[in-house]
Amino acid sequence: MKNLFVILSVMTLWGCQSQKDDSNKQKAEAFVKTYFEHFNRHDFKSMAAMYVDSADFKDPSFGNGTVKQSQQQTIAKYTELAKMFPDIRDSVISVYPSDSSHIVVEFISKGSMPSNTFELPICTIFTLQNGKITKDFTYYNNQ
Repeated sequence: MKNLFVILSVMTLWGCQSQKDDSNKQKAEAFVKTYFEHFNRHDFKSMAAMYVDSADFKDPSFGNGTVKQSQQQTIAKYTELAKMFPDIRDSVISVYPSDSSHIVVEFISKGSMPSNTFELPICTIFTLQNGKITKDFTYYNNQ
């Protein structure tokens, strides 16, 4: 009887954890879907609103270190990018929720201008706090 109680307790705890993991994954996927919908519509104001006002960015376009960017600076950066590549779009390959405050996203960015096209695999680690992005650490081969 004691063993049955232990088994049932473990199964109940595992089931609760599994539900929590599923909930975190669903929230992460919904968050990422919204983010990339904004990006692909070039609605950079709505996309930037998903960040805290002064978020940490690590991105090869900023050099090797971490920089702080305001929402306005984020809007300006992506607006300029869309001017260079008017058809720029990102396609999410996979979403890997790490925990309730970290999401890893693997995606392909594609765009073109009259003399150049690109297809760039990218990986971004978002850190979230209170539903907003506090850190955006993006990795890709910048060569």
